[in-house]
Amino acid sequence: MIIQSGDRPFLHRVHASYPLRVTMDSDVGGEGLTTDRSSHPTINTLNGIEFSHQSLGSSGDPPYTRGIHKNMYLDKLWTMRQYAGFSNAKSTNLRFHELLSKGQSGLSVAFDLPTQLGLDSDSDLAIGEVGKVGVAIDSIHDMRDLFEGIDLSIVSTSMTINAPATSLFALYVAYADEKGVPRNELRGTVQNDILKEYIARGLYIFPPLESIRLTTDLMSWSKENTPLWNTISVSGYHMREAGCTATQEIAFTLSNGLEYIQQAVNVGIDIDDVAPRISFFFGCHNDFFEEVAKFRSARKLWYDLVTERFQPNNPKSTMLRFHTQTAGVTLTAQQPINNSVRVAYQALAAVLGGTQSLHTNSYDEAIGLPTEESALLALRTQQILAHETNIPTTVDPLAGSYLVEELTTKLYDESKKLIESIESNGGAMNCVISGYQQREIHESAWNQLQAIESGETSVVGVNKFSESDESAKFGHIIDPSKSQNQINQLLEMKINRDNFVIQQHLQGIRRAAKNNENLLEIMIEAYKEEVTLGEVNDVLRDVFGTWIAPSGV
Repeated sequence: MIIQSGDRPFLHRVHASYPLRVTMDSDVGGEGLTTDRSSHPTINTLNGIEFSHQSLGSSGDPPYTRGIHKNMYLDKLWTMRQYAGFSNAKSTNLRFHELLSKGQSGLSVAFDLPTQLGLDSDSDLAIGEVGKVGVAIDSIHDMRDLFEGIDLSIVSTSMTINAPATSLFALYVAYADEKGVPRNELRGTVQNDILKEYIARGLYIFPPLESIRLTTDLMSWSKENTPLWNTISVSGYHMREAGCTATQEIAFTLSNGLEYIQQAVNVGIDIDDVAPRISFFFGCHNDFFEEVAKFRSARKLWYDLVTERFQPNNPKSTMLRFHTQTAGVTLTAQQPINNSVRVAYQALAAVLGGTQSLHTNSYDEAIGLPTEESALLALRTQQILAHETNIPTTVDPLAGSYLVEELTTKLYDESKKLIESIESNGGAMNCVISGYQQREIHESAWNQLQAIESGETSVVGVNKFSESDESAKFGHIIDPSKSQNQINQLLEMKINRDNFVIQQHLQGIRRAAKNNENLLEIMIEAYKEEVTLGEVNDVLRDVFGTWIAPSGV
């Protein structure tokens, strides 16, 4: 039966993942709802789109629309992984310990701009940016300070780094070796998603083909040495922050994922060795039901695309595992406390959508780096959702909702059509080089900005319910002396180390880069001897060259 609007309301909660058929049951007082596990589907039509509870399948089963695990959060909660990094490594280490002591279950490292561009803190190009939007990492000494007192065999670490991803991962492994942590016990993720840097974020160093070579180097090495490590996190988040729509976020992200798998297969990595270690990273915005549907449709679409194109044998190769971050671009400097409400709703949508990992933004991030108080509230938001709402006790609770199923189908169809357009233009890599995705996002961002300025899109506190006498609020204030200390310590290390050994390591990296040898092991050994991040990437700049985006993009 179909319960129409205006009919008597019923409450229905299902604590299992099997397909459902809603029926009237006269044996429970005549007015109850039961679940029928039989094979007879109830067909519903939503604006011409047919679906049935039978067709939705079960969570844990292909095509994973309802989730990649049978019991979802009944078995294990999502990982609460708060993104943190500022000033120097010692300061960030203190924040890590604070978050872990409050119940955070994984670390997520934010790096400053010089580090993200493969520059040392003493570079002329780094002036004014050291430690500003993340932690500065120059050498093995900084890695020691960053993870002091943290057991890397227990804690899962995510590193948001892309252009110099091989360098930061090599530094991490070098430190783990030093601490005696077996490489095969290291768990975490390195973002390593360079395509979205060309598309939306701009923090790239090398030309696309050379960058992809570094990506596959990391994948190949990790397959043999760190099998628990996720070698790439394909990110839709930054493209969504740049202005793309939910449909574009799905399509551009999954098409990038297909490109990475194809590049890995091209260098001899088996599909079932690379695909299970790929994770994804999405944003979560304010259109609540669209966001829930976005995650559900992305899972199904990834399953269909990978199955059709690569025919893997391992079921995990077709599972879309993803981290979610609430949307930074939706946060406002006006009435910033309102952001805590936005974040809570976005976090709820991510959980209802079946995320495996979640970061909740702090309410003051539109003003500056989060304070300890705001960072703790962001973590508590997740903990209240996990432990007070009872939502995690239900598998895919919105399954069968007319609206959610219609939106899921709509996003699936629109995203698939856009992916097919990208494929017809040579795939994600060729489209990046030509500026295809960049132009699409620019157009979408412009339309969104116009909608806000015209009032068509409401932003409370900005173009609706604004206040004229708002009191100023400030985020975390960085001690400027710490940036100078970072530079001074780096210069002192460079004076006191054995520079003959340094040059030998750098020459080895140059030869490996020129000869297309895997760079990871030689980088690891170089970093153990106090070679710096900037020195390694300067060699790679010299060998690979750099790249400028197409004009007009």
